[in-house]
Amino acid sequence: MDLNLTINGEPRRVAGPISVAGLLGVLGLTEGKVAVERNLEIVPRSTYGDVPVADGDRFEIVRFIGGG
Repeated sequence: MDLNLTINGEPRRVAGPISVAGLLGVLGLTEGKVAVERNLEIVPRSTYGDVPVADGDRFEIVRFIGGG
């Protein structure tokens, strides 16, 4: 079943069922280097594997980039 999502303002379809951790994997992102907001609520990093993604969810995903 495909899920219609909005990720950082862009429409995207992904195969479901999937968790937030699975979504990050599909997007090629490392869990430890991102912050995830789902439907205007921050998703605690410790729950990424437990939080299911639902059709119509809106995500803002911010990557942390080191520098110096």
